[in-house]
Amino acid sequence: MKIAFFGSQPYDRRFFDEALSSQPDAPNIELSYHSALLTEETAILARGAEAVCVFVNDVLDAAVLTALHDYGVRAILLRCAGYNNLDLPTARRLGFFVARVPAYSPEAVAEHTLAMVQTLNRHTHRAYARVREGNFSLDGLLGFNLHGKTVGIVGTGKIGLATARIFRGFGCKVLGHDPYPSPDFAELGTMVDLPQLLAEADIVSLHCPLQDSTRHLIGPATLPQMKRGAMLVNTSRGALIDTGAVIDALKSRQLGALAIDVYEQESSLFFNDHSSDIIDDDVFQRLMTFPNVLVTGHQGFFTIEALREIAAITFHNLDCFRNGGDCGNSVA
Repeated sequence: MKIAFFGSQPYDRRFFDEALSSQPDAPNIELSYHSALLTEETAILARGAEAVCVFVNDVLDAAVLTALHDYGVRAILLRCAGYNNLDLPTARRLGFFVARVPAYSPEAVAEHTLAMVQTLNRHTHRAYARVREGNFSLDGLLGFNLHGKTVGIVGTGKIGLATARIFRGFGCKVLGHDPYPSPDFAELGTMVDLPQLLAEADIVSLHCPLQDSTRHLIGPATLPQMKRGAMLVNTSRGALIDTGAVIDALKSRQLGALAIDVYEQESSLFFNDHSSDIIDDDVFQRLMTFPNVLVTGHQGFFTIEALREIAAITFHNLDCFRNGGDCGNSVA
């Protein structure tokens, strides 16, 4: 069996090759890595493969799915949790087996969330640059204690729960909002409606999936509801926030700080080196002009433990496809 990987990076090769070596049927499995994202134009690279392995920025619309089906692909293995980039009705109509990695090391994303909050709050990135140049002035580096602050967790799934535990450990008051709340959250904080969370939280952290109901969840209607000067953190999906509205809120000082590991138009930027390129995304470039904005390139998942788990679960999903058994991670 041949599996074609799209949008693959050196670390994908490292951890999937490592996981393959422990598979009992390893000699009969071929992994073919392609750095190009999956699109209608690149789908031909999957010819001869029975499965494709894709990530968050690969395109899985009707045209791409039809092309893959014509090339003989019958399984789509998502090495991520979200599948908002998948045309699910078309995948079902064409009879694709589709499975994802619903949860991989929630602590990886939760800990990155804390790292972004602490970096932005205590200005450690700016302090590091100053000290490297011999500047030991503290002016402009003033932060606040996390202890005693109110943190709002939007989305109380596994990652939201892991994040809540961390902030609770710092002595924060934790509020949560989720249409389908986890019962485990009761031990960590208080469930409230979204307007109350936004009004009371000093830090709002987003950990919900991208759906029609959550697209631009933070936008012109909700940003004015936030506590003035609060920090907004998004390590989930870029389109949860309306970037243009967030820029306006930063300019008016309604929003005190922004930390994002995801960006709505990230597919043309993230996971690649553009240091020698002219980045023509004016919205992104405007974001980068704010001293109270911190951006990382979708690295919240990027730990050894998470990547090993992603590879292991993906091979489990592959076994389900090959053996025709039930798969708890199945999407279609």
